[in-house]
Amino acid sequence: MGYQLRSLTSLTYLDMSRNNLEGDVPYNLPPNVLHINLAGNGFTGVVPYSISSMTDLKYLNLGHNQLNGQLNDMFGNLRKLRVLDLSFNSISGNLPQSFGSLSSLNTLRLQNNQFTGPIDVLASIPLDELHLENNKFGGWIPEELKHIKSIQTSGNSWSSGSAPPPPNSPGGFSEHGRSSSGTKSDSVKHSSKGGERDKKSGLSGVAIAGIVIGVLVVAGILVAFLVRRSSSSHYLNEENLSQCRPFSPLVSHEFKELRTMESSSSITMKTLQNSSSMALKPPPSDRLKSFNETDFANKFNAKRSNTPISAISYSFPDLQKATGSFGANHLIGEGSVGRVYKAQFADGKLMVVKKIDPAALPRDSTEDFMGVISNISRLHHPNITELVGYCTEHGQRLLVYELLRTGSLHKFLHLSDDYSNPLTWNTRIRIALGTARALEYLHEVCSPSAVHKNIKSANILLDTELNPHLSDCGLASFRSNADHQVGYNAPECTTVDTYTLKGDVFSFGVVMLELLTGRKPFDSFKPRSEQYLVRWATPQLHDIDALAKMVDPALRGLYPPKSLSRFADVIALCVQPEPEFRPPMSEVVQALVRLVQRSSMNKRSAISASGLDDPGASRRTDDSDPSEYMYY
Repeated sequence: MGYQLRSLTSLTYLDMSRNNLEGDVPYNLPPNVLHINLAGNGFTGVVPYSISSMTDLKYLNLGHNQLNGQLNDMFGNLRKLRVLDLSFNSISGNLPQSFGSLSSLNTLRLQNNQFTGPIDVLASIPLDELHLENNKFGGWIPEELKHIKSIQTSGNSWSSGSAPPPPNSPGGFSEHGRSSSGTKSDSVKHSSKGGERDKKSGLSGVAIAGIVIGVLVVAGILVAFLVRRSSSSHYLNEENLSQCRPFSPLVSHEFKELRTMESSSSITMKTLQNSSSMALKPPPSDRLKSFNETDFANKFNAKRSNTPISAISYSFPDLQKATGSFGANHLIGEGSVGRVYKAQFADGKLMVVKKIDPAALPRDSTEDFMGVISNISRLHHPNITELVGYCTEHGQRLLVYELLRTGSLHKFLHLSDDYSNPLTWNTRIRIALGTARALEYLHEVCSPSAVHKNIKSANILLDTELNPHLSDCGLASFRSNADHQVGYNAPECTTVDTYTLKGDVFSFGVVMLELLTGRKPFDSFKPRSEQYLVRWATPQLHDIDALAKMVDPALRGLYPPKSLSRFADVIALCVQPEPEFRPPMSEVVQALVRLVQRSSMNKRSAISASGLDDPGASRRTDDSDPSEYMYY
C-alpha cells in the first residue's frame, strides 16, 4: 500500500481513522498531504521516518494504535505542524531533540505511552494544549509549560521541589556543584530574603564546597600514591607499557563526538551516533595504515576483563530449540564465515543466529572468540546490525542478531522477478548515505579504526523503512583468502591481510555502482567486456549520454539527471585504482549529504515552476526528492 499512496501527489487530506487497518504505518504516504488521521486502527511498528519530508504537514494523528519503539529524531523540518497526537500507543524512550523545532505546534497529545526522561525540549514550543499523563517522564516540569491553558501531567515520576537553576545562570550552580552539595545549594538559593543574607549564604556555600573539594583532592593524591607503590613490584610500569600501544580501545559510549560534548547531559547516545560526520575531521595520513582485524581484537582483549560484554549469553539448548536444531527449514543464508538461521524463541521473538564455521576460526580458543564478541558488542550505530547475544557452550561459536525481515540490498537489486516494487532513486540515495555513515563510524569514530573487509550488497540489510544496516561488522578476523569476493575487492587487496580502510572505500563504491546500474559486480552471463561492473562502468561515469544508458531500467527513467551525475562523481572517487586517491568515508558522507540537500532545493523549485499540472511531471518531480532522507 505504501508505494500506491506515494503516487497520490495531489492528495492533501487523508483520513483513514477508525478502521481495522493492521501492520506497519505505510512508509510512503502521499508526499504533499497536509492532514493525516490514521487514529483508531491496529497499526504496529514505529512512526515512519518518511514523515520527516512532509514539510507542509499541519495535522498528524496516529493515536489509539499499537505503535511501539522509540521516536526517530525526525521532526526538524515539520515547522508547520500544528497538531500531533501519538496518544494511547506503546511508544518508549526520550522525546527527540527535534521536537524543539516544532515552532507552530499548539496541540501535543502523548498520554498513555511509555515515554521516559525529561520534557525540557518542549519548553520553547508555543503550546496551548499538552497531554503527558500516564507515561514514565521524570525530572522537573519547565516553568514555561506551567502557563499552558490546558495541561495534564499526572501519572508520571516528576521530581518534587523547585526546579534547579539552569547551568551557568547568575546565582546558579553547575550540574556537578549541585550533585555534590545539592541540599545546601538549594537552601542558599531559596531561604535567603535580604541582599546581605544572600551574599553571606553564598560565600558560606562556596567556602564549604572549597573545603570539601580540597579534602577530596588531597585524599585522592594519597590513595594514588599508596596504590602505585603497592603495585610497582608486581606489574609492569604502565607508562612504559603504553608506549607500545599506539591506540587504546573505546567502550561503546566513548565516541569522538563525546569528547567535544561532555558537558551536555541532555544529548543522547543516538544523537551522537547520528551526527558523527559533523564533528569529525578527516583522518591524518598515518591513519591509513590502520590496524588489521587481529590487532583490533587484541587491543580490545587487553581490557576485556575490565569491561563487561553487553550482549546476552544464550544457552546452546535454547538456540537449538529456537532454530529447530539448526534444520534446513530454518536456514536463511550462508555467508563467508558460516550459516545463518532464523530463530523463533518461546516468547515469540524472532532473531538471526549466525553459526560460525569452525574452519573459519583462526585459533580454537574460547578466550579469542570472547575477545571478538567483546569487540562486536561495543559497536553501536543506527546503520550497523546490533549484536544481541552469543553462545560458546559445547565448543559452539554462535552469534545472535536482530532480524531484519525485509532482506538484503542484494535481494532487492538482483533477485526480484519483476519491477513491481523497485527501489526508487530516493531510496537508493538513502541506502548509500546510511551505509556510508556506518563505514565512517567504523573507520573514523572507533579507536582503533576497524576495517570491515567484506562490504557487499548482501551484507547491507534493509528494515521495513528500507533503512540500511551493515552486517558482519567485526568478523573480518574469521575471513580467509578463499572468501575472495569477485567484483568487490580493490586491485591491491589480493589477500585478506592486505585489506585497509581504502579497500573498504573501493568496495563501497562498487555497491554504489550496483545501486546506479542494478547490475551485479560480476555477471558471467553478460558479454565479456561487461562482466566486471567496475571495468565496464568506470570509463562512462563522466559521459552524460553513456551514464543515462547505464541506469537501472527498473527506475523507469524516474530520476533527476543532475542528481545522477553527482552520484556518479562520488562513485568515480571511490573506485579509483590507486588507494591513496580514494577519499575517507567522512568526505563521502559529506558529498552524499550535499547531494540530498541540492536535490531537495531543486525539487521545491521544480514544483513551483510546474504548478503540478502535468501528472507525469509531478510524479517525476516527487520521485526526484530525497528530502525524506534527511540524515538521521
